[in-house]
Amino acid sequence: MSRNDLNSTSGTNWAALESRSEENIDYSDIPPLTDEFFERSTLSIPADRAHNLVQLDPDVKQWFEAQGEQFDTPRSKDAGFLRTNFGG
Repeated sequence: MSRNDLNSTSGTNWAALESRSEENIDYSDIPPLTDEFFERSTLSIPADRAHNLVQLDPDVKQWFEAQGEQFDTPRSKDAGFLRTNFGG
């Protein structure tokens, strides 16, 4: 790969592409995803984000969702709330 390859811009006509509806997309050359595909697949999380993951019980997740649109934005005050009200 040359330096020019990295600096070139796409020749895609993005406006034309975005104006198409889903019904006009030809998926015939894409093979279907099989059970084997999903059995062999793995989840990869970038190392710099892996330490920010937490698993929430459904009731805790519902509480966050009830707080508004940005319920998944981390907030330090929420960590204190969780420690106080849900233990940990």
